[in-house]
Amino acid sequence: MDLFVLSNILNESIFKAKELLNAANAVDLKEEIVIKDNKSKDTKDLLYHCDNIEAIIDLLNKGYKEKIDLIYIDPPFFTKSNYNRKVQVLHNGQKETIEYLAYNDTWVNGFGEYLEMLSIRLYLMKELLSEKGSMYVHLDYRSVHYIKIILDQIFGEENFLNEIIWAYKSGGTSNKRFSRKHESILVYTKTKNYIFNLQKEKSYNRKFKPYRFKGVKEYEDDLGWYTLVNLKDVWQIDMVGRTSGERVGYETQKPEALLQRILLSSSNEDSIVADFFAGSGTTLKVAENLNRRFIGSDIGNSSIVTIKKRLDKSYKILAPTENIDNELLGYKINIKNLDSDFQIVELILEKYKLDLGNFKLNKKYTDIINHISNEDSLALIDYLGIGVLEDYQFIFFEEYRSLNRLRIDTVLSFKLSSEFIDKQLYIKIVDIFGNTAYSLLER
Repeated sequence: MDLFVLSNILNESIFKAKELLNAANAVDLKEEIVIKDNKSKDTKDLLYHCDNIEAIIDLLNKGYKEKIDLIYIDPPFFTKSNYNRKVQVLHNGQKETIEYLAYNDTWVNGFGEYLEMLSIRLYLMKELLSEKGSMYVHLDYRSVHYIKIILDQIFGEENFLNEIIWAYKSGGTSNKRFSRKHESILVYTKTKNYIFNLQKEKSYNRKFKPYRFKGVKEYEDDLGWYTLVNLKDVWQIDMVGRTSGERVGYETQKPEALLQRILLSSSNEDSIVADFFAGSGTTLKVAENLNRRFIGSDIGNSSIVTIKKRLDKSYKILAPTENIDNELLGYKINIKNLDSDFQIVELILEKYKLDLGNFKLNKKYTDIINHISNEDSLALIDYLGIGVLEDYQFIFFEEYRSLNRLRIDTVLSFKLSSEFIDKQLYIKIVDIFGNTAYSLLER
């Protein structure tokens, strides 16, 4: 692609982005609170299940313009490939792995379509960055040099901070070229007054022996002697390998150590951190661990269900209105009044009716799913919550997850406080494919 074509794509993309900003129409999204710490429904963390343009427009309408200190994105790389998600279910008493399409990185109209998609979003994201904010864009050799030119135009060449090289070890080599074992992260700032918390790294001495230089502090570990130096722009961090405890079954999952380094460098504890291609949710999980507020967005069911299972604290989820379908879940119910303040609602689950919808599975997996649907359909539920609808906002105050995505318990007990006892209750069901549905709870 020559620079003339690239310039036209960029100009058209900026024009479209400005049109979106000028229109700034309210986005029709249902807001739901998921209370995961059993403490409070007053949470400011947000998870959007929609196109990230809708998420950005909604945030601008809510007053988040220039409020976000750090945006990290790991967008598609123009690999022209499909990516699967793996889930485990019980089949004939054995763990069975099911694979299905999570998302694709294919572009009908080629590279120009890809660049336009990303350019529009990068321009809109800049509107959300605070005056002390930074943008980290994670790419690889396929598009990084083109996106660098686009970012130079959007942010200004003078606001380019670094190209970080993330180097890693992994399987797969070639006899016809050097093995590709790194990716690039382009870093831009909104202004010159940006957050930057200098990080240190180990620098091992030659032959791992002490130098004993005057005024130089040295340390020793299992490898030998080292000093602490300012962090360089080449980061050697392991990928999320097959045996890693972080692994969540999402093909392009990034390691927590990588995002921790980014968040510690370019945000503070009072910062809002955002990821508009949230994927497996590593950015949000690390932000939660480091006491940052987070905003995440992804359009994929598999992404959202993966993120929900990783988060430990309460958050709000914003998504298009879901259907209420009382035919999906079969159950019985027992209610016990403890006193005037509490009530126990006991659900005895009987069946779940799976709707594969547009999911394309090969015959092997289809046969397994059909068998489980007939024999033990509860194994297809990933998690289940119970809650109320207040002022057009769902509040789910307890949640049950299947153990290792194998099977949810048959009997679930919910302890309701007095504020919920007389209200209409809803059941929320999320299955192994990320399908979400709601059902009125018939007392």
